[in-house]
Amino acid sequence: MSITDEHIFPFCVTAHSFNHDKSQVAVCPNSNEVHIYARSGTQWTPLHVLKEHDLLVTSVDWAPRTNRIVTCSQDKNAYVWTLDEVANVWKPTLVHLRINRAATQARWSPMEDKFAVASGDKCVAICYFGEDNDWW
Repeated sequence: MSITDEHIFPFCVTAHSFNHDKSQVAVCPNSNEVHIYARSGTQWTPLHVLKEHDLLVTSVDWAPRTNRIVTCSQDKNAYVWTLDEVANVWKPTLVHLRINRAATQARWSPMEDKFAVASGDKCVAICYFGEDNDWW
């Protein structure tokens, strides 16, 4: 296997996910933030910083069709991020996980209407959007 492209970030990347056409990438620089970069020629330029988590972000997943990002963290929370294209700002929505330990992994379902979040207490939360209450 050969490397098709390489970029060295000035920090340790602990989680990452690409958008649908791989023109943008969301990375966690071993902190409670997620940085979004856009490809500009052979370089990656910073676009956004997602800041809601209190502790280390452990997982990032970018849904290709709906363009939503789900993040989870050691703070036992998950957020679904939706891009407000008019304001060019990512809006967070807190997810009610009801877990007792750190959230360790988050992944969208193939239909992108649900996602799963694994945790350190050996359980997996399956999350979906509740239109009645307007929350995940």
